[in-house]
Formats: sequence, structure tokens, C-alpha cells
Amino acid sequence: MTVESVKPESSGATAPQEPPLAGGGVPLLGHGWRLARGPLAFLEQLRDHGDVVRLRLGPKTVYAVTAPELTGELALSPDYIISGPLWESLESLLGKEGVATANGPLHRRQRRTIQPAFRLDALPAYGPVMEEEAYALVERWSRGEVLDATAEGFRVSVRISARCLMRGTYMDSRSERITSALATLFAGMYQRMVLPLGPLYRLPIPANREFNRALADLHRLVDEIIAERRASGQKPDDLLTALLEAEDENGDPIGEQEIHDQVVAILTPGSETAGSVVMSLLHVLTEHPDQVDKIRAEVKKVVGDRRVAFDDVRKLRHTANVVVETMRLYPAVWILTRRAVTDTRLGGYRIPAGADIVYSPYAIQRDPRSFARNEEFDPDRWLPGHSAAVPKYAMSPFGVGNRKCPSDHFSMAALTLITAVAASAFRFEPAPGSDHRTHIGITLRPRRLRVRALPG
Repeated sequence: MTVESVKPESSGATAPQEPPLAGGGVPLLGHGWRLARGPLAFLEQLRDHGDVVRLRLGPKTVYAVTAPELTGELALSPDYIISGPLWESLESLLGKEGVATANGPLHRRQRRTIQPAFRLDALPAYGPVMEEEAYALVERWSRGEVLDATAEGFRVSVRISARCLMRGTYMDSRSERITSALATLFAGMYQRMVLPLGPLYRLPIPANREFNRALADLHRLVDEIIAERRASGQKPDDLLTALLEAEDENGDPIGEQEIHDQVVAILTPGSETAGSVVMSLLHVLTEHPDQVDKIRAEVKKVVGDRRVAFDDVRKLRHTANVVVETMRLYPAVWILTRRAVTDTRLGGYRIPAGADIVYSPYAIQRDPRSFARNEEFDPDRWLPGHSAAVPKYAMSPFGVGNRKCPSDHFSMAALTLITAVAASAFRFEPAPGSDHRTHIGITLRPRRLRVRALPG
């Protein structure tokens, strides 16, 4: 998908108005209680009240955007920056000096440091690792055990990210730690975003203690990875070396905190989002056995009887469309926030400087105005002759503009390869105790997906 500039709405004689206030707020918490109890349905319902709607989260007024063209404007206009309730809740995890949360010149310099690792011509070097991890996954499944999709999704995504971008055995003994820590952290951070009850989260109650332990363990893990690399004296051509040798605007080495925050940004958002997509893909392959048949037929046609290789990925078009359609219906990143840095207007409404804006890729990507049969799983909607009908910015799973995820091609290659290998080796059925309902945290994933992989 291409990205074009979005021109701000030209000002007219009529003064912009305040957006309508959504109904259903309660004293003190505002709409936070609805975002905590049933956020997906609530955000989808907002489109019925207009393209821009006011919400109350505790004492704060927040503006919700429901139209895809306006989310494009948010992403591309200099009037808005990465900030707001989502990013504030994430700062305790990602820090303030990593590429995920930085703005302005710092963000541009950091993008220049990490971007070479994700260039198209750099991806083939990662192919052997992606292949090894995809086949290691299905070899574990061949034992006939019930699979915990949460653990499997996190494990493969963490190992691919760590082995490709920070070469070494750093995660061999640590993958379970990061899987456990991320599950706790992303659930707790969502609650902190929608119910900003600051001092209450410092009380020594079990939920807060568990959150703080997980946060401390993740940061300890990152310090171990950096120390281990430095102690080795090795400088492989990878992203960790680039960070350790990076310089700031004055030509001096970047600070230790920035290195730490950048490593967290490499391990955490990518592993969490890609892992959540793997979980959703397992759900899709379980619920839609016809797609398993179609993927198998495509792999047979493209690959024959040999193992699926990285070089095959670009030819596996239906398999890639299954991944894209999974990300449409089950987006890992389902809520995003921005902050206005100046008095501006959006969709004809006044947005004051300092205002927080929220929008939901989940709601945008399920909007019946943009997608026929919007609730139906249909990978063929992404065929060249069909995808042109999708409105611009109605499907942007990796973002747009200068905040677009730099690892979009990397992630698509890994997810397509994993899907092709898994569907070629197994059919999937639900196992006892499975609960495919949506688990809502900072990311979306199945609540407790347990499946059995059956050969044949």
C-alpha cells in the first residue's frame, strides 16, 4: 500500500465546532469503565455518532476518530505526535528514549540507525533463521501434545527477533521469562491506560506487585543481553552492534539509557504483536480448515516436495493474504493514541493543543462502510482486482508515515513462512479448555487458545 500526503482541511468562514460527546459516561471514570469492560464493541459503536467523538477518561477529555481518512491525517500531519494515554502507559516498559516512543529529531536519528536492518536487500540474510525456527516449531508439535498458543506464539516471535537482530544465544535460556513478563505487562498496561488512577497503581496489592516484578525482570533481561554482548567482544553485523556503535547528533556515543530503551523496543513490541498474530493464525487455521487446504495446495504448487524456504515466500500469495486477512479481523495493535501539538481541526471539528486523540484499527478494519461482508474471513478480498475497492487507510496493519513499523516486510515474511510450514504439516482442532474469545490488553490475542496439531 502506498502512502500519499494528506492535506489538512482548508479553513473556511465557519468556526470549527466541538465534536459530539459520546453517551454512557459515569461520574469520575467517564467512559473509562466502558473501555475497560467492553472496549471493542464500544469503539465500533462510536462510528454511529460521527467521524470525531469526544470521550471522558477519568478527568480528561479525549477525542476518538472513527473514519479511515482521518486516521491517515493523524499519522501524516505534523500537528500530531506520538503521545497520549497509550504511550504514557507504555513508557514504564519502553522508556522515553526508544524508537517506539520518541518524537522529533531523536526519533528520526533512531530510525536511521535501525532502518538498514530492515531493508528489503537485508532480509534474505535472515531467511535461514526464520526457516529453522518455523520448522523447530512444527517439530515440537509432532509429539501430539495440546498446544498452548500463547506460549508458542511468543516463543517463535521472540526467537526470530532475537536471533536475526541480536545474533547470539541470548534468548535460549530467557524466552520463557520474556513470554511470562510480556503477558503480565501488556494486560496491566491496558488497565492503566483506560483507568488512569495513578496513585492506586502504587499500592502494594498482589496485582501491582506482579506487574512490578514482571517489569523488573524484563529490564534485567535487557541488561543481561547488552552486558553479554559487550563481554564477548564480538561485533556481528546486526542491529545490536549498530546500537552499541551509534552516535548522537554531536558524534558522541549514544547514552546507556537509549541503548537499553532501543533493545526493549526491539524485543517487546515486535515480539508481542507478531506473537499475537501467530496466535490468531492458529485460531484461523483451526476455524477454517478450507484455508489449510488452500495453503497446502499453494505450497505444493510453488515448493513441490521439498521444505518451504524463505525464497518461496514472495510466491505464496494466498498464504500471505491469509496473514493479511487475519491481521484485518484480529489486529494485534487495536488502539492507538496521538496528541495535538497545536490548535488544529480534524474532520471539521476543533482539536485544542494538548488534546489526546484515540482511534481503533480494530473498529476501522471491521467497518461495513469499507469492507463488504466485514465480519467474514475472506483472504480473496486482498487479490489485486479486489483490494483496490478498500478505502485508503482502512487497512494499515503496520501504520503509515514516519511511524510506520520499520519491520513490516520482516514480519510479513516470517508470518507467511510460519503459516505455510504449519499448514503444510498439520491440521488443527480445538483442545479441551480452549477459549478463543478475545483477550484484551495493549494488544489483542485469543484468551486461552489450546489446539491439537494432527498430522495429515
